[in-house]
Amino acid sequence: MSDGRLPVRRRWIGWTIGLLVTLLVLAVGWVTVRGIGAVDNLQQVARATSQLKQSIAEGDLDGAAPIADRISRNAESARSLTGDPIWQAFGILPFIGPNFRAVSEIAVIADDVSTDALDPLLAVADDVDLSSLGFSGGAIDLAPFAAVEKPLGTASAALDSAEERARRIDPDATLPPLADAIREMRGSVTQAATAVGALHGASVLLPTMLGGEGPRSYVLAMQNNAELRSSGGIIGSIALLHAENGRVTLQRQASTRDFPPLDTALPLSDSTIALFEDRPGRYLQNITSIPDFREAGATIAARWEGRFGGEIDGVIAVDAVVASHLMRATGDLSFGPFTATADTVTDILLSEIYAAVPDPAVQDKIFADAAGGLFAAALSRAEPPALLRALSDAAGEGRIRIWSAHEEEEALLATSDLGGTIPEDGADAPVVGVLMNDGTGGKMDYYTRASIVTAVGTCAGEATTQVRVTWTNTAPADAATSLPPYVTADGVYGVPAGSVRTLIAVYGPQGATPSHIDRDGAEDGVQTATIDDRSVVQHEVLLAPGESTTITVEFQGEGAGERLTEVQHTPLIVAPKVSRDTLQCGS
Repeated sequence: MSDGRLPVRRRWIGWTIGLLVTLLVLAVGWVTVRGIGAVDNLQQVARATSQLKQSIAEGDLDGAAPIADRISRNAESARSLTGDPIWQAFGILPFIGPNFRAVSEIAVIADDVSTDALDPLLAVADDVDLSSLGFSGGAIDLAPFAAVEKPLGTASAALDSAEERARRIDPDATLPPLADAIREMRGSVTQAATAVGALHGASVLLPTMLGGEGPRSYVLAMQNNAELRSSGGIIGSIALLHAENGRVTLQRQASTRDFPPLDTALPLSDSTIALFEDRPGRYLQNITSIPDFREAGATIAARWEGRFGGEIDGVIAVDAVVASHLMRATGDLSFGPFTATADTVTDILLSEIYAAVPDPAVQDKIFADAAGGLFAAALSRAEPPALLRALSDAAGEGRIRIWSAHEEEEALLATSDLGGTIPEDGADAPVVGVLMNDGTGGKMDYYTRASIVTAVGTCAGEATTQVRVTWTNTAPADAATSLPPYVTADGVYGVPAGSVRTLIAVYGPQGATPSHIDRDGAEDGVQTATIDDRSVVQHEVLLAPGESTTITVEFQGEGAGERLTEVQHTPLIVAPKVSRDTLQCGS
């Protein structure tokens, strides 16, 4: 007769299941509590990083030290909370595992940054007044830079490594609260890496480039984005700067009228000739069509030396939108019949001037007055922190490009955002790009807008990177009659007044080749070329007012299909919307 008890084997199974369920519940509770704490720590680190950046920039070291300590404590706590065996075990589970791995990885990055970057950065801030960067009376004290170069290099290397590791973490693979924390922390690391990298570059380059070892001469080329070229816009005016012992002065101003076309073009690369024939080597205005500023800068220097003589040490190219950034530091500026603010100067320089001042020669004079006035205001009345912030923002948008005739300086510039080069692809972060060059002959790019969408995946069994560019002419329907002839070009170059003709070049990852090309879903005639080992596809597009078109190029081969694909593009007046989408293969 049964005593009502389960067999021993069944009891052991029941006990085991119960124990496992209990352990699982405890483990879930453990990682939940620790996860909430870790995410809170990371959010605290991100917020404190922004506060630290502001304190250092303002020279408030007394305030910076406790903020740095708070970052260190929160980062160490997040690392501890996500480094135990139970958390690591959850990281290998399907579906939910990426959430645990992502938080753990970003916590390690935050802790490494606090240890390897903050200490040397605070040491630098203690030696140099970062609120002014030694800027006083229109000159920069170059002496402290040698002392801070090494610790800045250490901090910059640590932050660059952290940024690269952070970019490998896909927030889209995590739950929304974690994704937000990861994006916030990753954004803070990127901002810090950019700022410290710029300071390190300045500590290396400024002492010699600003004449610390002898006088320097630089050509300043000002680009007009209303007539697009690869690096921003057509060269509208040009000037000579003199740098000596940290002081920069404006020596001479000139206009493109001082540089008539050459009968024999200056030497150009094969890729430039394939895309633009020899025009950049003959016309000063077209030199900035050259995609690589190493070639463009050297060509601009050669044109200046050929026209005015002397020896040029470097070239600085800025576009018209830089004026808006600088005027947030300088305040309002008067030139010609205009008084501009930071919010109105772009519209004045790229649109209103053509209706108010029809004579191109007078326009050139006003542009020169604006450039000279802004240069003087930046050196005389701008607060150094605001000026540095304005220059940093403009450089971050690709609106400032610098070339040096000195080999060691150029090697450093070429690897920075200021170098204007097409960067080498990273191991898992290839670069694609879009270059826009106007063919209208007017100033119609004030009315053009762009969006760029990338998608990665597999097409026909091959890893694929797709780039889609949508280009729109937003000019009014009556542009042919309502806009000045100087803006529309009035058909002089074969483009109906009000329409826009644009060369749009799309280049892919290094080593990849185009596998599909279409425009609005149909085949279209294109130019093909290579820039180093990158394939380039260039369309010529003609749009009437209100019209839009979409170009799609798919690349396959080496570097294609990588999730972390980066996008570079010509700086436009209104920055294009850049986004990622799900890959839909072309036919």
